[in-house]
Amino acid sequence: MSLKKQWTINIIMILLAWSTIPFLGIRNVKRFLPASILIVILEGINVQFGKKYKWWFFYNNPKLYVSGELPFNIGPHLVGSMWILKLTFGNFKSFILLNAVIDFFFAFPILILMKKLKVAALDKLNNWQFFLYIFYKAPLLYGFQYLLEKEEKS
Repeated sequence: MSLKKQWTINIIMILLAWSTIPFLGIRNVKRFLPASILIVILEGINVQFGKKYKWWFFYNNPKLYVSGELPFNIGPHLVGSMWILKLTFGNFKSFILLNAVIDFFFAFPILILMKKLKVAALDKLNNWQFFLYIFYKAPLLYGFQYLLEKEEKS
């Protein structure tokens, strides 16, 4: 895939995710954005390990965070975290189940599609390992939100 096509996909992915923000409602954005940002920052740190240990690669400019992982982090990951919290916060079992379903979908069909489109592929991780890599942050997201709300109430 050409770099131009990859940038187009990145921009569309970010715009599609952010286009759903009005449906979240400003109150929910204010409520869930801080925990979601913390998780995205954590993911940004984790990405450095993934790059160092070559867990995955991007076909075009694999060394550039801006054209590789960043669009996923500030698009679907950030906005998706807010949506998942909005839909399930207060029910940890539902939260974990929804995260597992979404992370499974990303780790398998989406990654397979990205490989076929020559956007990105796993290198030293298999799909199940990648699923665990993205899923382990779910309890942290819930925990961050729980602590923020606990602090707000006191």
